[in-house]
Amino acid sequence: MAIIRWDPFREMTQLQSQMSRLWDATIGSRQESWLPAVDVFDTENAVVLKAELAGMNPDDIEIEVEDNVLTIKGERRFEEEVDEERYYRVERRFGSFQRSLALPQGVKADEITAAYDDGILTVTIPKAEEEEPKRIEVKAKKAVEAKKAEK
Repeated sequence: MAIIRWDPFREMTQLQSQMSRLWDATIGSRQESWLPAVDVFDTENAVVLKAELAGMNPDDIEIEVEDNVLTIKGERRFEEEVDEERYYRVERRFGSFQRSLALPQGVKADEITAAYDDGILTVTIPKAEEEEPKRIEVKAKKAVEAKKAEK
């Protein structure tokens, strides 16, 4: 049997970490920021982003594009309808959020549209038309000189 030296500070450290976890689980979680779930998919004519922003007012959502990066910002506010002492559980996240996504090459950033319906923000980013490669004919030097001489 090994003899372990008693360290009173080890128990204090354990108590402190347990109290921190308890604090974070109850009071601290309401003040944390959160990230909405986001789906990004490709269609024939656009890249579409859908973000789950249930319970938000569209006026509290900001969308910006800078240097080919799309940023969605906003804040979901906690609505106190019931006395706090009466809550059994609060699992929804509240507070501010910010999501930034790099846009793929070949999109029209100046034609982006956004719609908010039933708690889902849909951002449509149109694709630019692909330029087809231009074929350049290679002519013999003599033919080019002869054509110049004719003029």
